[in-house]
Amino acid sequence: MTNEILLIPEKNDTERDLVAKTWIHNNGIVIKVSKFWEPPLLDSSKRITIYGNDTFCLVLAKIIGVQLITIKDEVLSELSYKWVKREIKILKLKNIDNSLFPTFIKPVKPKTFTSKVYNNHTNFIKETKGIELNEKIIQSNIIQINDEARAFILNNEILDLALYKGDINLSSAKNFLIDFLSNCLVNLPKSFVVDLGYNNIDQWFIIEFNSSWGAGLNRCNANKVIYGIREATTV
Repeated sequence: MTNEILLIPEKNDTERDLVAKTWIHNNGIVIKVSKFWEPPLLDSSKRITIYGNDTFCLVLAKIIGVQLITIKDEVLSELSYKWVKREIKILKLKNIDNSLFPTFIKPVKPKTFTSKVYNNHTNFIKETKGIELNEKIIQSNIIQINDEARAFILNNEILDLALYKGDINLSSAKNFLIDFLSNCLVNLPKSFVVDLGYNNIDQWFIIEFNSSWGAGLNRCNANKVIYGIREATTV
């Protein structure tokens, strides 16, 4: 990545700073952007990578004319029970009724409302007041999560896998993830991040997916995952 440019938010962040340090160590150029709606002048001959929060990355990518490889949360609903260990549905707000609760709900469109377990219909209605009733949501059964791990994936290979909650040995998590990457029947992008959960009954399962351009390290090694982040921005 010699002379390639990494654009990150100006605000300091421990994990992003580690990525920036690694980028510079690999002879890259880091530019911290304060006003992402007014990007800096860039050398069009140099490869650009964007890394940061959703709004920063999505707006900046559009302005400077690059594409971000994004994995959609809806993919979860397409996976076999073997991988997720719970029922997951894509519904519309208008389809949510009292019979579903308590349940876990998150918006398909990020940040539309809080993703969490809702104990009753009344609380959910309060949280989503004013949102279009045709807005899509992801609804799933509640599942116990005792341990959590994050992995950065590039070209179907694990760049790094790290535990960020709990103290379980990760060898079984790695085996589960290798099995998933080898046998999953769903189309996945070449670069993405996957969070895994564990409990004694269900063992390992997929919690959610994230896009590499916006995912925090969660104890993953920046030196190992930097190329996954790089490949998440394309011309």
